[in-house]
Amino acid sequence: MTLYGVGLGPGEADLVTVRGKQVLEACDVVYSPGRLSRTVALEHVDESKIGDVDFPMTRDEEKLRSAWKEAAAEIAPNARDGDVAFVTLGDPNVYSTFGHLRRTIDAFHPDVELEIVPGVSAVTAFATAMGVEIEAGAGLSLREAANGASPTGPDRMILFKVTDAPATHDGLVDAGYEVTYGRRLFMEQGETIITDDPEEIDERDYYTLAYAEKESLEIEQATAAFQRQSGTEDETGLSSRTAESDTGSDESTRAETTTAGEPVGLGSELHELERSEGFEHGDCEQHWY
Repeated sequence: MTLYGVGLGPGEADLVTVRGKQVLEACDVVYSPGRLSRTVALEHVDESKIGDVDFPMTRDEEKLRSAWKEAAAEIAPNARDGDVAFVTLGDPNVYSTFGHLRRTIDAFHPDVELEIVPGVSAVTAFATAMGVEIEAGAGLSLREAANGASPTGPDRMILFKVTDAPATHDGLVDAGYEVTYGRRLFMEQGETIITDDPEEIDERDYYTLAYAEKESLEIEQATAAFQRQSGTEDETGLSSRTAESDTGSDESTRAETTTAGEPVGLGSELHELERSEGFEHGDCEQHWY
């Protein structure tokens, strides 16, 4: 039998994956470490299947280790006799309490089978919520920014635990970053806020993150040329097709070009580069997560 670590996603019940939902429905007991994850789990299983485990709000490592040993001792027998799940918001392996349970189970109950069911993490969900595109080949660093911390260095960062947004903002702006904040993104509990004004979210909330990008960062994909071409066509009132037909060019051999004259049509060197990057980064029907 198996203990499943199930990621519930950012908080909206319908963002639980199909597999996550199937596992929850099939398990005999679904353990929840907190109120928010319990609320999401109850959208998929009956309350009679919920098993609550309590953890003290403390930084005392001895008390925390004791609490995790007690939780593992309760969960392990049920995982030997049947299938059970431990749910967590986001993904079980990204800033999650499940890591503590997994290590404790491995140490004291090594005979228990473990399996992880991934969930949508705020690390990726923020991009959709904020309208940010992380292009193929771009770098993105994950940092914590609790208690007003302002980590710097990478060109792009996603910051978790932004509990003092005004203080964090001052440090990031001084270091040359543009910053957007998101609070309770894709969560049914509480108000969702997206803003570039830290004063709007000056109240402490654990579920606040920020996206910071250096002002000097300039990355342009080959297809950005289409937008420039579209703008030029709008200004002149002529499409490239009309212009080329006026000059009598052969439509079957015509290649689209950027404003710099570099071909981006099918079969061109730049097209093949974009195509290969697509395969490399999972843009061609490949599963990345």
